[in-house]
Amino acid sequence: MTSNSNVKSILHLTLLLASALMIFSCNSSTQSTTETESSSGNQDGFKQIFDGKTFTDWDGDTSVWRIDSGSFIGEVTPTKQIQTNTFLIWRGEKPTDFELKAEYRISQGGNSGIQYRSDELTDIPHALKGYQADIDGENTYTGQNYEERGRGFLAMRGQRVNLEANQKPIILDSVGNSDELKTHIKTNDWNEIHLVVKGNNMKHYINGILMSEATDNDSTARKSEGVIGFQVHVTPSMKIEYKNIRYKKN
Repeated sequence: MTSNSNVKSILHLTLLLASALMIFSCNSSTQSTTETESSSGNQDGFKQIFDGKTFTDWDGDTSVWRIDSGSFIGEVTPTKQIQTNTFLIWRGEKPTDFELKAEYRISQGGNSGIQYRSDELTDIPHALKGYQADIDGENTYTGQNYEERGRGFLAMRGQRVNLEANQKPIILDSVGNSDELKTHIKTNDWNEIHLVVKGNNMKHYINGILMSEATDNDSTARKSEGVIGFQVHVTPSMKIEYKNIRYKKN
């Protein structure tokens, strides 16, 4: 016959084992969830908007744009020319406040950029006007804010500016020396571009470094929403590649 003391000891041991199993189960569940979030790439709120294989939700001139090895590739050659700048346009949304991250690689002498809060031209297919995070193969302009078919240069690399109606950009201060900032941009290699657009404020980062910042106070000229698009510029020869394209609303 088992004594009361032994019964209590057995019950106590059983409760300890049950508690340990519960803690282990919770930890395993948390770890599983974390691993799932990490593998999906959504743990920071970003979502992939390019599947690496198809043009789903994207629209462009497929004589200029193709997909290879998980990248969008835009290319012109001496025998395959374009008459106007052409864009690969994301049809998923017309963002207002958002962040966008992408990896890019551009050929020397190439000219590209990422349009945002942009309008489509009605008379030219795949043509856009609006803000552009500039990218070029010589890294002369990479990181600046340029308005395609609009006001032109808004914030050069290294500048923090205010934009007012009927005035040139007002330089408030510097986010860094342009030549020093350029050293953070790789040539003929992959870089990450990161756009942070909120309200009338626009920040352009390359490889985690702030390259330019513009605050648009021109209530007539500024845009609060529009499409995103990747540019191939009119040029004798160039190649631009984009991959790992991630987006989130702010």
